[in-house]
Amino acid sequence: MKAAAWMVAASAGSAAAAIAATGRGHAAEVLLGMIAPLAAACVSWVLTERTYRRDPPALTGMMTAAFAAKMLFFGVYVALMVKVVGLRPMPFVVSFTAYFIALYLTEALLMRRLFAGG
Repeated sequence: MKAAAWMVAASAGSAAAAIAATGRGHAAEVLLGMIAPLAAACVSWVLTERTYRRDPPALTGMMTAAFAAKMLFFGVYVALMVKVVGLRPMPFVVSFTAYFIALYLTEALLMRRLFAGG
């Protein structure tokens, strides 16, 4: 749970820095590009950690189901943000991609530490 709080804090801080650097005109794209990868990574990490501590063999099935759910979630989310909400695609996609990569790299490093017994 502590790792998820750190992901939220780091994401909020980096979003504030990105908005300060690019101007408030991109605030919606930056924030909405951050929120879905952040939510998915936090939920995924909490579920991964709990499942591993409770029943390590069940982790593969949980991660497979989570992967399928995230594929659907991200596809619907991106389509809604661009088509319905009307965000500008380029800054939104840059934000979404940067947060997606950074947060899933963080999650991979956390899993490495968890599996090593840290």
